[in-house]
Amino acid sequence: MNTFGFIGTGNMGGALAKAAAKTLRPEALFLADACAQKAQALADTLGCQATDTKTLAKQCNYIFLGVKPQVMADMLSEIAPVLAAREDNFVLISMAAGLSLVQLRQMLGKDYPIIRIMPNLPVSVGSGVILFDTTDNVTAEQTARFCRVLEKAGLVDHLPEKLIDAASAVSGCGPAFVSLFAEGLADGAVACGLPRDKAMAYALQTLEGTARMLQESGMHPGALKDAVCSPGGTTIAGVLAMEAQGARSAAAEGVVAAYERTLELGQ
Repeated sequence: MNTFGFIGTGNMGGALAKAAAKTLRPEALFLADACAQKAQALADTLGCQATDTKTLAKQCNYIFLGVKPQVMADMLSEIAPVLAAREDNFVLISMAAGLSLVQLRQMLGKDYPIIRIMPNLPVSVGSGVILFDTTDNVTAEQTARFCRVLEKAGLVDHLPEKLIDAASAVSGCGPAFVSLFAEGLADGAVACGLPRDKAMAYALQTLEGTARMLQESGMHPGALKDAVCSPGGTTIAGVLAMEAQGARSAAAEGVVAAYERTLELGQ
């Protein structure tokens, strides 16, 4: 039986553990965190097992490293002796922004199989994105198993590592950007007299429906925008007002700023 372990059960580590729990049997899932109570609380929710970091590193075949980039080196030095003593196969899975496969290997001091992933928070509700690349010693079978376990998280997509930072500035940071936009839509509706709960419900459903329509039709966003804008109508008036405030530019600049910050974290 392949076992999956998550070191770090914060927002992202916890979200991925929840997604994996939809596929794995409880006895195949282990959680560990610097705050033992946090790991235990999530384990109780998922019906799986909480343990300590070193025990998890000793037992699990797939080891998710859900810690911040700034503390990755310290965490790896803690489990390095445990990993070095192992004689069976295992894969390390890093979700640390900005840390490359080469940097992770340097921190480890060993040529272990590593999958680098960049997930986003909606994986916890099955509508997320997980970007990944691997070192050349991760087998096709290991990659396939990794993808199967996380398939209920949403889109699991292999991408060359050199593109992951750019892609994660959209998918990883995007939920925050989309939330800002959703809040803005709802605020506008409230300003026009709509109750807050109705305004938010309509904004969220519209975002979901529009995204699904673009995905399923393959239509360019500009074409859908044009289809909604009647000559001299209400929508084109709203579009012009948003464009005057730099709507598209703000979205693009947000992605670029997130990408540049990711590069800074990896230095």
